Amino acid sequence: MTNGAVSAEMPKKVLVIGSGPIIIGQAAEFDYAGTQACRSLREEGVEVVLVNSNPATIMTDEDMADRIYIEPLTVPVLERIIDRERPNGVLGTLGGQTGLNLVVDLEKSGILEKYNVNALGTSVASVEMAEDREQFRDLLERLGEPVLPSYAVETVEDAVDAAKKIGYPVVIRPAYTLGGTGGGIANNEDELRQISAGGIAASKVGQVLVERSLLGWKEVEYEVMRDGEGNVITICNMENLDPMGVHTGDSIVVAPSQTLNDKDYQRLRTASLNIISGLNIKGGCNVQLAYRPSTMVADQIGEGAGYDDEGSMYYVIEVNPRVSRSSALASKATGYPIARVAAKIALGKTLDQISNAVTQKTTAAFEPALDYCVVKIPRWPFDKFPTGDRSLGTQMKATGEVMAIDRTFEAALQKAVRSLENGRGTLLWEDPDWGTDGPPDLLPDDDRIWKLTAAIRGGRTAESVTLETGVDPWFTRALQRIVNMERTLLADELTPDLMWRAKRLGFSDAQIGTLADYLPERIRAMRKSWGLKPVYKMVDTCAGEFEAVTPYFYSSYEQENEAVPTERETAIVLGSGPIRIGQGIEFDYCSVHAAWALQNSGVESVMINSNPETVSTDFDTSDRLYFEPLDEESVRDIIENEGAEGTNPASMVQFGGQTAINLSQSLGVADLPVLGSTPDVIDLASERGRFEEVTARHGLPQPPGGMASDVESALQVAGNVGYPVLVRPSYVLGGRAMEIIQTPAELLRYFEGAMRDFPGQTILIDHYLTGLEVEVDAVCDGEDVLIPGIMQHIERAGVHSGDSMAVYPAQSLTESEVETIVDYTRRIGLALGVVGLMNIQFVVAGGGTYRGFNPGGASSKSDDPEIYIIEVNPRSSRTIPFISKVTRIPMVRIATDVMRGKSIKEQGYEGGLAPKRDLIAVKAPVFSMSKLAGVDTFLGPEMKSTGEVMGIDTTFDGAVTKALLGSGLDVPQGEAVLLSIADPDKADALGLVRTLDEAGHDIFATSGTADMIRAMGIEVHEVEKRLESGSGRTVVDIIEDGTVKAVVNTVTGDRSTMQDGFHIRRSAVMQRIPCFTSIDTARCAVEAEGSITGSGASDGQGYNILTLAEYLGDE
Repeated sequence: MTNGAVSAEMPKKVLVIGSGPIIIGQAAEFDYAGTQACRSLREEGVEVVLVNSNPATIMTDEDMADRIYIEPLTVPVLERIIDRERPNGVLGTLGGQTGLNLVVDLEKSGILEKYNVNALGTSVASVEMAEDREQFRDLLERLGEPVLPSYAVETVEDAVDAAKKIGYPVVIRPAYTLGGTGGGIANNEDELRQISAGGIAASKVGQVLVERSLLGWKEVEYEVMRDGEGNVITICNMENLDPMGVHTGDSIVVAPSQTLNDKDYQRLRTASLNIISGLNIKGGCNVQLAYRPSTMVADQIGEGAGYDDEGSMYYVIEVNPRVSRSSALASKATGYPIARVAAKIALGKTLDQISNAVTQKTTAAFEPALDYCVVKIPRWPFDKFPTGDRSLGTQMKATGEVMAIDRTFEAALQKAVRSLENGRGTLLWEDPDWGTDGPPDLLPDDDRIWKLTAAIRGGRTAESVTLETGVDPWFTRALQRIVNMERTLLADELTPDLMWRAKRLGFSDAQIGTLADYLPERIRAMRKSWGLKPVYKMVDTCAGEFEAVTPYFYSSYEQENEAVPTERETAIVLGSGPIRIGQGIEFDYCSVHAAWALQNSGVESVMINSNPETVSTDFDTSDRLYFEPLDEESVRDIIENEGAEGTNPASMVQFGGQTAINLSQSLGVADLPVLGSTPDVIDLASERGRFEEVTARHGLPQPPGGMASDVESALQVAGNVGYPVLVRPSYVLGGRAMEIIQTPAELLRYFEGAMRDFPGQTILIDHYLTGLEVEVDAVCDGEDVLIPGIMQHIERAGVHSGDSMAVYPAQSLTESEVETIVDYTRRIGLALGVVGLMNIQFVVAGGGTYRGFNPGGASSKSDDPEIYIIEVNPRSSRTIPFISKVTRIPMVRIATDVMRGKSIKEQGYEGGLAPKRDLIAVKAPVFSMSKLAGVDTFLGPEMKSTGEVMGIDTTFDGAVTKALLGSGLDVPQGEAVLLSIADPDKADALGLVRTLDEAGHDIFATSGTADMIRAMGIEVHEVEKRLESGSGRTVVDIIEDGTVKAVVNTVTGDRSTMQDGFHIRRSAVMQRIPCFTSIDTARCAVEAEGSITGSGASDGQGYNILTLAEYLGDE
């Protein structure tokens, strides 16, 4: 296979740059691409060095690359790694915009040349040509491709002039940003001034593009591939259901395109291939184009848009010269492994030298053909942020996405809706606030597809909906067909033929039951008695032309079943569905490891998941993959298909987050086998009343609390346990709807909301304890309990564990406290009967909330530990990847084997707390707040972060510094800081103020805080919260003009003062400066900042740069 000429020049050692933490616009698709690329490079015998700051990914596992650095993604860090490793090449096109920008920076600063490193794949010059708006326009003109009227500007005044020449509405887009950050559509000069000012600030180079708006045109994407010799292929084309004006990451996407005729398709394919050839791309690339809308829509938009009007038929919007979100979708939709092929092209191979891993007969030089329809729907975080601005535009807001496959668009769409897990269930959902007249508007937001369906259901024609929204009539007529079937099911008697027709359009048993007035279980029984069950079709990349070996299936109501069960022992892994706040990539990590652990012990692993962005849905992660919704109907159908020989395979429910845990109860009722902790044990840990009985019986202390299902009993419980109280619904993940409440009045307000959002759930009410929060992951086999390590949170109890900074090993606990925690963990595991994983959170009361992290600070504590159990989760948690990596104890593998009956001892491990590793690791959360207008950033019991980074070092200061660098919370040395601190926190803030003063920071503060600082004898500049007198500068002014470079703003429970603070926090987020809402985090950041000094020096005494293996004591 290897061609002599190629291998001579092939790099022997390559540095791969990962994409860092998960943020909106840059999610798990880069873990998937990076993992596949590392494997692909190693298949070619290349030594792979990987750097990525994200511990939650498969990519940063020790066996993914030869040398792994979990270090901050900054140019100085990368230079130190290049200096140590001396790679021949660097590959940044698989690390999203982060990786791309870093390679450009390394080239620009002369570092690549200094160490003689080649940028592999697409060259830096090509990247710049694609990313720099002016250069890209020149290229389009040279190629004779149509160019939109537009101007690149660097000041607001120039933007205003440009808009006058073009005519409103105009689109503003910053250069070199990700997910449309800082862009928008302006309909007049006021909007233009506001958006362009933000865009210029967000752009890496202070430049924005002002261009003609193509609102209402079709948006089409082509995923294309090119090798170094100029061979080009199209992998897949995709069409957005939403017309131009909504970011493609926030649009419902259909593949292949449905509304283009062959001439249109070929015209855009030719343009895409010309452009990537002109750019000299080597690898994967994504081209976004705008195409003229249907005649019906064009008539609404005005001149120049009609299919037969003068002018260009299409415009190129942008090109991403890297593997992107759309590449992950295209890979999963076609089965063509884009990242695998792109990595080999980067080494110099050509498409015809690379085999297609799916068919193992053809090469990578072929265009996939699809005999099915794929629909992607984004998953938005507004269930977490009810106050956020839900409208969709050119700034991406989704955290994740789902994909569904079926033979018709209608069925794929309905299946995708079932996969979202956003509380809507099916297309039948209507917002109770809409009332009898249907939705008030059809503007794009996260509920748009339900609004369109409801409008048609309410009697509007598909055509009128198209005229109002610009959604192509092909799609609105499909929605009309779904609504017609709803009417038939309501009116007619259910017959085998009608049931079959409804199933072909993607109706679930629950939907049919609602419409035909039966319980879903009854529908299931009727369906089976009539012999109607889904068959499973294989995704084979070539529409059946060659035989495929990838076991990768979707369900459809047809004749021939291609997923025939094998004779081998099988187990099913339930995945975690779309990435959302509170249920992120960590659970996908666990699902993948469970599949691998099953394969290692000779069991066939079957994965069910609906998320196209992740490693778990890669074609070779498990033995068989079903791309299906994670709901009761799909899962039971798959289990019955796999168990067709008579015995149903058991399911693993501990790795897919709350999604899989909730399914465990349905499996229990249906009497289907579950591996590990039984559904009853899971309910015992999740159901508060039952759990309290167990803890009381075994003498395990919990904070005083109770349960209430109405306001009266709630006020009574809260009065008994004493305010402040922590309230939350019983079955939730990620602290959803959890609040700390100070007064009876606030409790009333909370209850009104909770009764509406969580009808029928009991609300848990606990006395809120302040103290140190400590977290433990453990694996239990019924006899022993293994604890890899204890993690201590930097923020006091009351901040959601997913938003806290966590430190391993715990720094401030006394020996007796550690013993108590280990003892309680063991007793809980055995008392509940846990088999497999569990995660427990404790609060250590007494001894003050901030214990400091200086060695020796812990010994003065009292001897009698006061420790309470806050909660127990009988599943893998979001810290499993972190703790597995830093202790080298493979928690998921041990748990998987335990569930299959192999004890902890038989696997060669001991029960109890594993010995500490000689290192310190800090996990820090990363937020995507700048992307979500109207969302408040303060930390509380409800989770808000989208991702995490890890700092690891031999000292605490080094590890914290890296965690803060990686998460963008490092406080710049000697710069001014703004303090605005709530009364209850003022006493705690004294230490922080002293530390800031000693470190040489100028302090600005609001009036109350300033009084306190003056009383300490420290200089302070007082600032007004808002303009009272009309002169002077407000807090928002000094943040926006760059006077202060960090903000500490703590929040009181009282919602009225929240507004003042909200403006401070929002401004800090938009200016991208650190904003601390917990004194503990701020204090830690300021104490650590000294260790950043010296990081520029060649001896780098500030912090170490070592591989994970070196920190763990190898070499």
